[in-house]
Amino acid sequence: MRFGPPVSFTRDGNGATLAYQVIGNGPVDLVFLFGWPSHVALMWENPAFADFLHRLSSFSRLILFDRSGNGMSDRGPTGHAFEDWMDDVRTVMAAVGSERTAFFGCHLGGRLALLFAATHPELTTAVVTFAAHPATLRDDDYPWGATPEERVQLIEAVGTGALDIDELLHDLAPTDASDASTRRWWTTYWHSAASNPESLDEITAMGPVDIRGVLGAVRAPTLVLHRGGDRMADIRASRYMADRLAAASFTELPGDDHFPFLGDQDTVVALTQEFLTGSMPTPEPDRVVLTVLFTDIVGSTARATELGDRRWRRLLEEHDAVVRTNLARFRGREIETTGDGFLATFDGPARAIRAAAAIRAELAEQGLQIRIGMHTGEVELDGDHIRGIAVHIAARVLALAGDAEILCSRTVRDLVAGSGFRFTPRGSHRLKGVPDEWELFAAALTTG
Repeated sequence: MRFGPPVSFTRDGNGATLAYQVIGNGPVDLVFLFGWPSHVALMWENPAFADFLHRLSSFSRLILFDRSGNGMSDRGPTGHAFEDWMDDVRTVMAAVGSERTAFFGCHLGGRLALLFAATHPELTTAVVTFAAHPATLRDDDYPWGATPEERVQLIEAVGTGALDIDELLHDLAPTDASDASTRRWWTTYWHSAASNPESLDEITAMGPVDIRGVLGAVRAPTLVLHRGGDRMADIRASRYMADRLAAASFTELPGDDHFPFLGDQDTVVALTQEFLTGSMPTPEPDRVVLTVLFTDIVGSTARATELGDRRWRRLLEEHDAVVRTNLARFRGREIETTGDGFLATFDGPARAIRAAAAIRAELAEQGLQIRIGMHTGEVELDGDHIRGIAVHIAARVLALAGDAEILCSRTVRDLVAGSGFRFTPRGSHRLKGVPDEWELFAAALTTG
């Protein structure tokens, strides 16, 4: 899991508190405008979102903030107009000492960025829009907006709390909508970033805003990005914008994810970096050496039958919380959940062993036994997932682990020699689907 920078606070001209973050020290100031309800702390809880922000900050001084009525800024329906959000931008720019900035605006954040660029050209160096659109409502000249009936339905759904956020996620992020960890993050994020009245306030403020009449006044260089299969925002709206901007280039990207950090974020970051700095990013290595760790609850089926669905689900939630807390503590990265366990990686085997011991001890206090298997080797990075022989070896090691045992390959033992761990030989084994024989060892802390 990637961690975000500390949250700082400033006050606007009316005394309202705005939460913001700054990360990176690149030559370009870059304000990120999400365009959906924002929460600067919870953005970093989604690994893909965190990776995306870290990569933007690798070539910029990245500036994030929660608008009034969102996230960690002062809450409650503000009754502010869309243009007041520009005041939020200026307040945060002043707080961080930014005299001129570029913008990366998603969805309505793109509309805000373009309006800011037209209104404050002296403060704007460039704009990147992603899945943006210049107006919400359709008319004869702009047939890609919402109908009045659709807008009424949305207002009623948000106002009554009847909006189906799972269905919304399927439209926003079809690639990851079925992933359990993404759904959990999205549910927490949505309900934490803004309440129903706050969301309704934003919809009321943003709905009538139509910047088509000022597009020609935007002189800042603009890169317009949009995925061809986007279900939330029609790509023709971005083409419409690009055709009417004075200095715009338009790029259609493959895919159907509305969020820039899901799907192919590599291309989004590369195009943004090249546009803002004139240079492409150095390709990230696609093969690295990591310690791969699998966990599994011992006797989960019998325990679930004994407790019943409700109590078992509550115990699983406690289990997941313990694992995630210790992954964060020992700099592990959650890759996915695997039924009643986790697949995670660490950049060092010593941290992996310490994390495994801490997880085992805490879960034992809750009456849960787990087994853990791990191996260190080269893995292939595939977006947020991993693959390769090291993953298969770690899975086979887990299958041979005894109850409450931390079982590891000889490779792990050899890499932490002298680090104070205790290893008990468990013999040589042929691992299914893996060549050669492998010596395995039960690992423990010397104090445990």
